[in-house]
Amino acid sequence: MTETTSNPPTIGVFDSGFGGLTVLKALLEVVPDADYAYFGDTARLPYGSKSVETVARYAVEAAHYLELQGAQMLVIACNTATALALDQITGAAHVPVVGVVEPGAQAAAAATKNRKIVVIGTEATVSSHAYRKALESLALEAREKACPLLVPLVEEGWVEHAVTEEVARIYLAEAFADGFRDADTLVLACTHYPLLMPVLRRVAPEHVRIVDSAESTAHAVAAHLREPISVNTSEERRSVARLKFFATDSTEKFRRLGQRFLGRAIDTVQHVDLKE
Repeated sequence: MTETTSNPPTIGVFDSGFGGLTVLKALLEVVPDADYAYFGDTARLPYGSKSVETVARYAVEAAHYLELQGAQMLVIACNTATALALDQITGAAHVPVVGVVEPGAQAAAAATKNRKIVVIGTEATVSSHAYRKALESLALEAREKACPLLVPLVEEGWVEHAVTEEVARIYLAEAFADGFRDADTLVLACTHYPLLMPVLRRVAPEHVRIVDSAESTAHAVAAHLREPISVNTSEERRSVARLKFFATDSTEKFRRLGQRFLGRAIDTVQHVDLKE
């Protein structure tokens, strides 16, 4: 990717469902000149209740499908798949792979002043301790808190509902209790949570900086690409990225729910049937 007049790279983005669209949204802002193929394995979600072996198999199948669509880089925009199977995906892929855990940990390290971090995510992500391990490897102290009610509230569209705010308040009060009252950084270790940023900002302690792993991942991808595509001078350069969407379940549901996460309309979704 050294020639600035070549065609834009295609970046494959994979998630078990809709949440990874927040990563795609961030990518479109940070790396706007790439083309994107998004794969949502909506027929087989949630991944959190499945074994490591099953998650790895599903993710590798999706990765190979995205490679067949021309992906020159893969972004695993799924905290569960990154936490449980990044090594297996990286080993099976034929292109560079970026997950969401390490960029989130690096961003937290850059944000914190007192090196005490709170991480909120799903049960599966928290149980894997992937974020805690990544943060501790950077000499940071971390507490993980599972917040299982937040994802269904987001998917219900209740992102500014009083119930959602109260649930978030309870979770964060527990997360920042005891020895972590003075923690100064909160990591959103679930791609649904950026939709709750206004609520989380209101209920988190005032001194806390919030790190969005979706945004951090987009910056990690930009750094990996070393910026050549942002100066494409070809006459064929497009002002809008070309987007392709693939889903393993209802394409109508993907369009309807997906636009909440992406922040724009999704016109066409191709159904994909990956065999068990």
